[in-house]
Amino acid sequence: MATHLKAGDKAPAFSGADQDGNKVSLADFKGKKVVLFFYPADDTPVCTVQACNLRDNHALLKQHGYQVIGISPDDSASHKKFEQKFSLPFPLVADPKRTIIEKYGVWGEKNMYGNTVIGLHRTTFVIDEKGVIGKIFLRPRNKQHAEEIIKSGS
Repeated sequence: MATHLKAGDKAPAFSGADQDGNKVSLADFKGKKVVLFFYPADDTPVCTVQACNLRDNHALLKQHGYQVIGISPDDSASHKKFEQKFSLPFPLVADPKRTIIEKYGVWGEKNMYGNTVIGLHRTTFVIDEKGVIGKIFLRPRNKQHAEEIIKSGS
């Protein structure tokens, strides 16, 4: 199952606490391009590769006008450890009740190592200055994720 959203849709409004307990909402970024990446869990191999790629290319993404926000079902304390361990320069919003995750339709059945499980689908939404979804990456290329975001021109 993939998200019900598509390019051209208005991005659902959201608000949540980041790793420092600060409130982060989509409205805070009006007039800016946002890279909203949903990932399954802090400090797991693939999620770490993806987050570190966005960290390593953070200056380049900012140069292109992108603000990066990560969201997972982990809590703020877990996000804080993840941020500190890998020096992540962007907010990580905690969504343990999956309120934002459900709004974006990225929770559901998925295949993991040959087993069907229920969990978060790694998905990135690129949202324009007007709050409209320009691009959705259903299968981000984690080691080249920043590059594919910039190339998309969204």
